[in-house]
Amino acid sequence: MRQSANRWALVAVLAGLVTGCTLFPSPEPPRVMDFSVPEPEFRAQETQALSVRVELPYASDPINSNRILAKPNPFEFQVYDEVRWRDTIPVVIRDLLIRTLRASNGFAHVISDSNPADADWTLVSELASFHTENNDSQVKAVIQLHGQMIDNRSRKTLCAESFQAREPTPGASIEQVVAAFGKAGEQLANAVARWASACRRSKP
Repeated sequence: MRQSANRWALVAVLAGLVTGCTLFPSPEPPRVMDFSVPEPEFRAQETQALSVRVELPYASDPINSNRILAKPNPFEFQVYDEVRWRDTIPVVIRDLLIRTLRASNGFAHVISDSNPADADWTLVSELASFHTENNDSQVKAVIQLHGQMIDNRSRKTLCAESFQAREPTPGASIEQVVAAFGKAGEQLANAVARWASACRRSKP
C-alpha cells in the first residue's frame, strides 16, 4: 500500500510539472521588418520587346540570412536584437529589383527566378554588403551589388556594373535604421533599372 501510494504521489507531481510548463507563454517572435519604398523614380523612354529573369542575388553568410546586420568595424559583424527582415536579404533585394524593373517599363516582361517561363535575358548579381556602418560617428546603411546582364541564347555577358548606395540614419532606433535601408535600396534599384535600360539600348 505504501509503495502504491508513493507511486501515485510521484505521478501527481509529474503531472503537475507538465501542467505547469504549459502555463508559461511561448517567446514572442522577433519583429519582422520590410522596405517601405515609394514608387520607383526611373521610367525608360521606350519598352523593349524582351523578357528579363531576375535571379536571386548570390550572397555568403552572414548576408545570406534574415538578420539586420551592423558592421561597427571592418572585421566584425553584429546583429540588431529581436528584429529580422521578412525573408533573407537576397530575397528582399530580388523582390525590390523586380518591382523597380517592372515599374520602369524598360522591358516587356520581368519575371523572378521561380517563374518557369522562358526569358531572353537574365540579371545575375552578387550582394557584397547589406549592413550599417559607423563612420565619423554617423551610422549609414550600406548596400553594394554587382550585376551582370546575360543573353540566355548566347550565354554572353551583355553588360556588367557595380552599384553602391549609402544612406545616413537620422537616429539609432530600428525604425530609423530600416528607413535608411529602404532609401538606400530605392537608390540602388533605380540605378540598376537605369543601367539595364541603357545596356539594352546600346545593343543592336
